[in-house]
Amino acid sequence: MLNTLNSLFIAAVLAGTPLLLGALGEILTEKSGNLNLGVEGMMFMGAITGLAGSYYYEQSVINGGGTPSGIVSAAIALVVSFAAGTLGALIYSFLTITLRANQNVTGLTLTIFGTGFGNFFGEYIGQQAGGYVAVSQVTKDVFGSVHIPVLSDLPVVGRLLFQYNWLVYFAIAVAVVMAWFFNRSRTGLNLRAVGEDPAAADAAGINITLYKYAATVIGGGICGIGGMYMSMVTTSGVWVHDCVSGYGWLAVALVIFATWSPARGVFVALIFGGLTIMRMYVSIPGLPAQIYDMLPYVATILVLVITSMRESKEHAQPKSCGLNYFREDR
Repeated sequence: MLNTLNSLFIAAVLAGTPLLLGALGEILTEKSGNLNLGVEGMMFMGAITGLAGSYYYEQSVINGGGTPSGIVSAAIALVVSFAAGTLGALIYSFLTITLRANQNVTGLTLTIFGTGFGNFFGEYIGQQAGGYVAVSQVTKDVFGSVHIPVLSDLPVVGRLLFQYNWLVYFAIAVAVVMAWFFNRSRTGLNLRAVGEDPAAADAAGINITLYKYAATVIGGGICGIGGMYMSMVTTSGVWVHDCVSGYGWLAVALVIFATWSPARGVFVALIFGGLTIMRMYVSIPGLPAQIYDMLPYVATILVLVITSMRESKEHAQPKSCGLNYFREDR
């Protein structure tokens, strides 16, 4: 029983990491007042570009007679996936902030575009590679479990906390920095002001357009890294058609469950990750697999109901989220 719980916890951490990255990107975006429903699309863009960047780097080095570096390959995957996510978010930002297009429609369109982008180029690169695209073992090893001296060797605790891949710790670090940024930095407080009341923030001299663009674009980049996790860790560096498979929508649900808090997002991602893989460890005879898939969304609905009843401003969505700002209406 204890071994099962330990295995479930480890699997929940691994499954929850891409959800956490996607949610953190969306939290940063929504704090600026933009509701970007294109998380799934940006994750797809990050998934294929991260894998492709690593793959083409390896091929160029091998063709030149050299030996590719796993660390360089992983760094390229990280940078390229972040850039792809920012590109998707930049398109969204231009349409909604500059052209004042409807945020919901634009976000859904970005999801459709990003999904098609990822699957098309994934299949195309795979055909060019001779059937499927995959990175070499040296890159896969970099995305494998890390060994932290002393800590990883601790009984029980070492296995539960200190033997994950580096992206797990990267995601937690992003959550910690983001929590500090929102609550302790002047820029973060200005961003929250923009999301709550852009007219008042504008009157106070805050550059609304700059804050919205910066938060949305950087948030999109974080979502892109979440997608890269799916292609480099979840599918072990091999492109699998439709590999993101709804994780972007789960990340949006996680934002609501975490009540727009990066710190709570860490724990909620663990819960969501556990719910997504629970059927592999806790099997109830006669219970359809679809019921397990519904659990994260049922939990989100319950949190929405509880949050609405409490009417807590601290745990509510930013007031201007989803609404375009017209300076002339102040």
